Amino acid sequence: MGSGRVQPRALRPGGRTTRVRAQVLQAAGDVLAEQGFTHLDLADVARRAGVGKTTVYRRWGTVAGLVADLLIDMAEQSLPRTETGILLDDLKANAQLVRRTLADARQGSLFKSIIAAAMCDARAASAMHGFYDTRIAEWVPCVQQAIERGEVPQGTDTHKVIRAVSAPLYYHLLVTGDSIDETMADQAAQAAVIAARAGVYMRPGHS
Repeated sequence: MGSGRVQPRALRPGGRTTRVRAQVLQAAGDVLAEQGFTHLDLADVARRAGVGKTTVYRRWGTVAGLVADLLIDMAEQSLPRTETGILLDDLKANAQLVRRTLADARQGSLFKSIIAAAMCDARAASAMHGFYDTRIAEWVPCVQQAIERGEVPQGTDTHKVIRAVSAPLYYHLLVTGDSIDETMADQAAQAAVIAARAGVYMRPGHS
């Protein structure tokens, strides 16, 4: 992530710092899901979390810093990739993970708020990009292994394949408003695999 990303401090498992961070991030996520980015206020988050305002201001400093840390935590808490030995099954698992997140009432609203904020706030955009960079990097080895197995061509852009899985699901979340079901998620994975096998995602200079 760029300069907007705030790296969390080293935390003592079970210690007060860990508990405070969890409480504050939970409160921040609640505000984002309920009211959106424009209503996110550090003092209000501190009140909701039951911690002192000075603690929140000292640790996170700005709303953008708090959102960045929230996304870092969400990326860290997200389930690890699935490796089945078959690219289609791996990408279906990825698509279903995205589907469950976006179909969740709280998480879906939270992502809508952050994405909306990213359109007009460079710091929110930096935080969001950092989150997706982390999650895409987690799943890229599935495509690399598929290249090594000969499932998709050498020179395939692994990152583009992973992005292609989630892109249509976010489209439905943000544009059509359609419910995102399991069939839709599987179709997104299948389309990405078919395109990858056909060489659609080749890096420049490869043929």
